[in-house]
Amino acid sequence: MLTQRSRYALRSMLFLARAPAGSPPIPMTRIAAEATVPRKFLELILADLRDAQLLHSYRGKMGGYVLSRPAHLISLGEIIRVIEGPLALVPCVSRTAYRPCKDCKSEIDCEIRAAMMRVRDETARILDGTSLADATADKLVAA
Repeated sequence: MLTQRSRYALRSMLFLARAPAGSPPIPMTRIAAEATVPRKFLELILADLRDAQLLHSYRGKMGGYVLSRPAHLISLGEIIRVIEGPLALVPCVSRTAYRPCKDCKSEIDCEIRAAMMRVRDETARILDGTSLADATADKLVAA
């Protein structure tokens, strides 16, 4: 299940993705209001997304946030990984944070691992194949 933090991140990024190309930076207060995200959480989320180079931030009176790349080049999978970490449900199938399971006798023979690899692969395929542009389109087509 997605955490509330991930839902806030996705809603914020989707709001930014709807802004016309070349729009001025959008202030955090407007993002918070439009995406219905508490400002306290949004500040931390936007900092994480900025540090991951998914957003650019600008200071000052006309400051705010813009996507760092066009919406069609930012996937939902990227956003979720920044906020949640690996998509894998168990550490032994993670591509970025692999760890053997403590109670596993044999990874090669583990039926749970085999099933979780399929879940990871399909989840990643769908989330990585769905861009912000896809998600904001009138009719979302499954990846």
